[in-house]
Amino acid sequence: MLRAAVPGDIPFIRSLTTRPDYAPFIGDADEAQLQAWIDSPADRVLIWEGPARGFAIFRSADQPVVELFRIALDRAGGGLGDAFFRALVDFAFRDLGAARLWLDASAENPRAVKIYTRAGFRQEGRLRAHWHRPALGRAVDLLLFGMLREEWEALEPVRARA
Repeated sequence: MLRAAVPGDIPFIRSLTTRPDYAPFIGDADEAQLQAWIDSPADRVLIWEGPARGFAIFRSADQPVVELFRIALDRAGGGLGDAFFRALVDFAFRDLGAARLWLDASAENPRAVKIYTRAGFRQEGRLRAHWHRPALGRAVDLLLFGMLREEWEALEPVRARA
């Protein structure tokens, strides 16, 4: 279900990052930046092809501490976000060998916060009025979440989540 992104995926990725309903929660990058991430040995841009389509960008993927930098699905609901997110978390620990996985989220995105906490992530911090969102015309709080390898290993077996 997860595969490496190729240059032909850039229009799909941009179709999600430029959606008005996603603007308060996700940053956008131009084609050149997306291509740089696809080409970078330190980053991973993945496409999820399941009941919905999505993409994710991992940064510092060649390091023990990996950031899940960006994530979006083309449609939400029905547990699709949970399945996509679990696949990404498993990929980070199993395939990238992460010792720690972290991400941030807008405090005004309760759907994402719920998915992250349900998956076993811990909220590790809150940066107040940290991230200016042009779509909202103001800065929002940014929540920091993390998971350690041993916490991932303590979850139900990977094959039970597949």
